[in-house]
Amino acid sequence: MNSVDVFREVEEKGRKAKQAARLLRSLSRQVKDAALIAMAQALIDNQDEILDANRIDMENGEKAGLSAALLDRLKLNQSRIKGMADGLRELAALEDPVGTVSELTRRPNGLLVGKMRVPLGVIGLVFESRPNVTADAAGLCIKSGNAIIMRGGSEAIHSNRLLTRILADAAVSCGVPDGAIQMLETTSREGVRALATGDEFIDLMIIRGGEELVRAVSEYATVPLIKHGKGLCHVYIDKDADLDKAIRIAFNAKVDRPGVCNAMETLLVHKDVASACLPPLAEELCKAGVELVGCSRAVELLRDKCDIALADESDWDTEYLALKLSVKVVDSYEEAVDHICKHGSGHTEAIVTENYSVAMKFLQDVDASVVLVNASTRFNDGFQLGLGAELGISTQKLHARGPMGLRELTCEKFVVLGQGQVRGA
Repeated sequence: MNSVDVFREVEEKGRKAKQAARLLRSLSRQVKDAALIAMAQALIDNQDEILDANRIDMENGEKAGLSAALLDRLKLNQSRIKGMADGLRELAALEDPVGTVSELTRRPNGLLVGKMRVPLGVIGLVFESRPNVTADAAGLCIKSGNAIIMRGGSEAIHSNRLLTRILADAAVSCGVPDGAIQMLETTSREGVRALATGDEFIDLMIIRGGEELVRAVSEYATVPLIKHGKGLCHVYIDKDADLDKAIRIAFNAKVDRPGVCNAMETLLVHKDVASACLPPLAEELCKAGVELVGCSRAVELLRDKCDIALADESDWDTEYLALKLSVKVVDSYEEAVDHICKHGSGHTEAIVTENYSVAMKFLQDVDASVVLVNASTRFNDGFQLGLGAELGISTQKLHARGPMGLRELTCEKFVVLGQGQVRGA
């Protein structure tokens, strides 16, 4: 598809989405929830067809030499399809934020002034690898009253196209306007550019992709942009940590799903507990296939226990998205926080400590979209935080930060209720 065809496709789908968004704005909760339930059931009813399409993507990914972590992100199975369906049902059970009025106050002249929560309009979403995002994004936008145009990655094109058709058909059958859920046919960068410069149709653009893609889109986007930035996440094991707890948390943060953005990439350990904590943790990590690099003190502690190489400066700034981990022994809490401030991406940071004062100080000192105490970084996830799902994890501060759920896909407008008041000179 050439550049002209790509921009024409975005214009056609943009006009359709804008019309759908006008109707979605006033759609009742009953219709939206019925659509979500129907979308969930459609995934289950069509799971064999979905798995066949995903099998083609997996075979193509293997031929293209995708890493094991990226193949894991791409893979669908019955359990993951059920998880997608369960997520849609959970969304249906959540309160609908659209139309709620807050901060209603009466002015001296009798006017009632408040704020009403309303949909954003048309969302443009760019994402890579994970076809489950298609269901999460479609469900969130329907519930929050937004239309969505998605551009998925080439590695998941067969899965994404089929999922979009199944979800859109199910939604329309329940009264959702046609055009509310759409996917671009193209997987080219031109499709991204067309969405990011489509001011006439797109109200908000969300980018879930690599650092290079996010940087490039930021340079030419004319549509308001929210970036799902890289996840250079840390776990700091404090001198007052429960070491059994620390080992369990750090292992989970790295090994559970190393190819996702909330996986730990750097482990920081206080010097007072390093000799007791690092050897048993490193042994478990190495058994799980994790490649270790570390500072000179970490290498000295672990060289007789497992394979570990000396880290270079670039390691502290690398999002591996793989079974690889940087390890640093620090002299103090302050050094750990300084390291996080220098190298972190503002995504997810965690501390393991039994010292309440230190834990509360960490929550204040560390600037990230989610900061955790005594819990794995893997909990920075819309489902895990009770949002039902997420459209991405914003690492910026306007207008949303952290997992983007229903509330983050709406904004507020002022509403004023009068009884004939007019303004004097």
